[in-house]
Amino acid sequence: MNSNKSNLLVPGQITNEKLSSTGVFGKTENCYFKLTVYNETSIRVQVSIKSEFSPNPYSVIASPEEVKFSWEEKNDHYVLKTKKIELILEKDNFRLIFKNSSGTILSEDAALFGINWQGTAVSCYKKLQQWEKFIGLGEKTGGLNRYGQTYTNWNTDHFGYGTNADPLYLSLPFYIGLHHDNCYGIFFDNSHKSTFNFGAGNNRFSYFTAEDGDLDYYFIHEKNVEGIISAYTTLTGKTPMPPKWALGYQQCRYSYYPDKEVIRLAKTFREKEIPADTIYLDIHHMEECKVFTFDKKRFEKPTELIKHIKNLGFKVVVILDPGIKVDEDYPPYTEGNEQQLFIKYPDGKNYEGQVWPGWCAFPDFTKPETRDWWAEKLNFYLQAGVDGFWTDMNEPATWGQTIPDLVQFNYEGQIASHKKSRNVYGLQMARSTNNGLANYHQGKRPFVLTRSGFAGIQRYAAVWTGDNVASDEHMLAGVRLVNSLGLGGISFAGYDIGGFVGNTQPKLFARWIALATFCPLFRAHTMINSNASEPWAFGEEVEQISKNYIRLRYKLLPLIYTAFYKSYQSGIPLSKSLSIDYSFDDKVYHGAYENQYLFCEHLLVAAVESYKEITKIYLPEGTWYHFFTGEKLDGDQELLWECPIEYLPVFVKAGAILPVQSVKTHTEDVKDGQINIHIYKGMGLSEQLIYEDDGKSTAYQKSSFSKTLIRMDFTANKLSIEKIAANYESEYHTANFFFHGMQLHKASLAGKKLEISHKNVAFLDEISEYDPLPEADHSFKICQNVSGFSISLEGKENRSIHLN
Repeated sequence: MNSNKSNLLVPGQITNEKLSSTGVFGKTENCYFKLTVYNETSIRVQVSIKSEFSPNPYSVIASPEEVKFSWEEKNDHYVLKTKKIELILEKDNFRLIFKNSSGTILSEDAALFGINWQGTAVSCYKKLQQWEKFIGLGEKTGGLNRYGQTYTNWNTDHFGYGTNADPLYLSLPFYIGLHHDNCYGIFFDNSHKSTFNFGAGNNRFSYFTAEDGDLDYYFIHEKNVEGIISAYTTLTGKTPMPPKWALGYQQCRYSYYPDKEVIRLAKTFREKEIPADTIYLDIHHMEECKVFTFDKKRFEKPTELIKHIKNLGFKVVVILDPGIKVDEDYPPYTEGNEQQLFIKYPDGKNYEGQVWPGWCAFPDFTKPETRDWWAEKLNFYLQAGVDGFWTDMNEPATWGQTIPDLVQFNYEGQIASHKKSRNVYGLQMARSTNNGLANYHQGKRPFVLTRSGFAGIQRYAAVWTGDNVASDEHMLAGVRLVNSLGLGGISFAGYDIGGFVGNTQPKLFARWIALATFCPLFRAHTMINSNASEPWAFGEEVEQISKNYIRLRYKLLPLIYTAFYKSYQSGIPLSKSLSIDYSFDDKVYHGAYENQYLFCEHLLVAAVESYKEITKIYLPEGTWYHFFTGEKLDGDQELLWECPIEYLPVFVKAGAILPVQSVKTHTEDVKDGQINIHIYKGMGLSEQLIYEDDGKSTAYQKSSFSKTLIRMDFTANKLSIEKIAANYESEYHTANFFFHGMQLHKASLAGKKLEISHKNVAFLDEISEYDPLPEADHSFKICQNVSGFSISLEGKENRSIHLN
């Protein structure tokens, strides 16, 4: 039945329904529907005007669990109930109303046109709830709260994008709604171009729409935002453990060449004693920009080059672009053409578009045979010693930004147009690349970095935020982008330190690298014809500031690595928007504070522009300590805070336990066996896991790891160290404990007194004065007179220490 005399098609009355072990399916006057209970937390809604559904085969990897739910018929509606969700389904107009277990409305469709079609476009209109906020949607610019804005999901090569530009490179159609101390999540699993309107231009509705395909979404409800993210990643997958080297400092440029320049770069890091792990090779490593080649003049002996810099402790990552040059003398093209592996026009001719090598054909990564072929082609690089891959231009990008909509993709044998396939192209290229590393680097953890992707990309690759600009505004926008990706389950994400487009000013680079120290992906990158972006490229003052923060990053690796393990288990990101832990504190959505975030749960980072020496910060409820001085501060207050260029505002949550190691040249450098554990006085019981494994193999998936649990009972003044898994030999033989906010007088282990020390603790080294002198005097901040002690960790027994 049509609504009024418009072209709007709505489902109409339910004509039949049938119960199954996992939900309900049936028909209305104008459509078919299916409600699937995936678990107590998640219900899938499928509605189509066609008799068969056309689901996206790529994003969701979970299957419905057989959980208890009830289905009850009332006079004018049905009720489907799980332990956490009550779903009302109105008979007359197929209107869905989602409630929590207490009966509070979480989300409800519009009364007459909640679900509707206009031509092929399908939409779902939701009534705006009072004071409703919206967060997430992945790689989207703008503010933390999405209310009042409209966004488009259409993967786009957006060079030098503005800080409010949309769309960008990656689509993640998943958002979280917040109101009345309740929260819910919606994942719209439709790969066509989609639009999300969060009350923009109207005061009645939010809605999401796709140009074609089914209405296919997952409704998720948990008690908090963290639970919703975890439930979403249960559906789409969690981030696997990255190789540890990928967490160190990474240096990239478009481009480092010839080979002598790469060697100079590697040697300079080591000569200057600046820790670093990874060097990237951009398109100039190739012969005429053709993938799976090395330029014979610029890189005469690539295997020897890679071996040389690996002997200096570096890993090598090379760029991969999907465009395969149309050249009958180029084996990747002839092979792909003979095997019918490229995307095509309906008449069977290959689609060709222009990118770096010239006219190119494009592998159809939605075809299993293509993915296998691509994975095998990676052997070219792996045999030369390459460690990881950087998949770029995979929206896919072409000069002119347009691929005809009728171009066809295999789409797992379904044959689909570019309109349906574009948004999953980068996801499938990353999948194929990841598979190649897993298959041909057997036993090693893959590292893939991607520019483009779709929901589920976290299973295959880390993500960076594309061609950003060297400006303070972009630096802060990058923080919000990474935090928004984290809200969508993408834990391993980052931005180009210093900005890709334009020339970075010295102070900006210093501030940016300080900020990126507290970002999952720690990579500097800049483009051709711009100033260099190495830590030493901006003068001695910025070099020492940069070196300080890079060294701090390596000190924090035990904390960061453990946080990645927790994310691998739970899906919760390392960089947490404050909206995760303080969802209903209105101040965290304020423009002055939306750039603040939690890193590794306990470190509150306030992103601040490079030109500011004083900034306004907000400390949420609780008690906090200034990271660099140990100063104790009350929460739930706004403060003016000094932020000289050498000190980023960073604070530690009371009760935190931070494991810190000594500085290393690179992640595989030999440890000294010491771990420093900083404990910040709080209330009640605090715990911190220290997770260890070999950092490079997949053996952790078979429980080859060490777990040590540090537990501090502040009420009983008792510290315990418990080894809860010991299938991997810990690299630490000595623990040095430091207690912030509390003075120790006595400590005893197994009845024996421990020697109490009182030390000054500095997390950053003092900045030297240079000639010519810097613009201002540098401060040197220390945590004064911190009491502590050292104990041996050798042996497998647990330890209990009594404090006074």
